[in-house]
Parts: sequence; C-alpha cells; structure tokens
Amino acid sequence: MSLKAEDYAIDSNYRHWQGDKAEDYIGPFFFTMDGENPRTAFRVKEHHCNAHDTLHGGVMMALADYTLCLCANGGETESVVTVSCNSEFIAPAFKGDLVEGRGELVKRGGSMVFSRCELFVGDTVVLTSSAVIKRLRKK
Repeated sequence: MSLKAEDYAIDSNYRHWQGDKAEDYIGPFFFTMDGENPRTAFRVKEHHCNAHDTLHGGVMMALADYTLCLCANGGETESVVTVSCNSEFIAPAFKGDLVEGRGELVKRGGSMVFSRCELFVGDTVVLTSSAVIKRLRKK
C-alpha cells in the first residue's frame, strides 16, 4: 500500500515507508532525508487522541521510534531494530496538528547506531527522544 503525504495535508516531498503494518495502522507516518538525517511528518486525527483530547503519548513515541530508526538506516532498506529508547514529553499536540520530527545521527557503528530526535508542532518541541538501534545483517 503506497500512501501519499498530500492526502494528509503534508508536503509532497515526504514519502511513505512501505512494509511496516504497525506504522501504517498507528499513523501513517511520512519521511524525507536531509543528508543522513531524517525529517518525518504525521497529521493528528481524532482517533490518535487520548481521553484529554491530546495526541496519545504512545503515538508520539511510535513516531519518535520511526524517526530514530530512519537515522539508523539512512532512509534505505537496511533492517534495524530498537534496542533502547528514552523519551521525554514536553508539550501536547492536538487534533489537526502537523507533528514533525527531526532526527540526528549521533554515531553509526558496525552493528549499533546511536540517534536522537525532537518532535515539533510549529516551533514548539513536544517530545525529545534518543535511542540505540541494532543494524540487522543479512546472513
């Protein structure tokens, strides 16, 4: 299933990562690469909100994980898995908001990658996160 960013009022230079059913179910999420660092985007719908009518923290963490893993694989098809992920919630996001992620590759090793990201609504940081990601080698 190929989704289009424009259908979610997201800029057309973002593309859909195909193949992750959970991300499509939770999101969908979209990305573009700025060199080795990803930029991600997600439009908050009513079903993404919690009992307080704000974006559910688990959805925020899923978008952060998506962004952090894109740091690890560079937007390519390399398989990666999250080993650890730490997140801090800074501010809420609301229905209709465009949540954007900015990832930063900290260090890429032979088997492990260290990355961090921030999620924003406009100029407001809503979540910060860092992760250790395992690169999966084909056997």
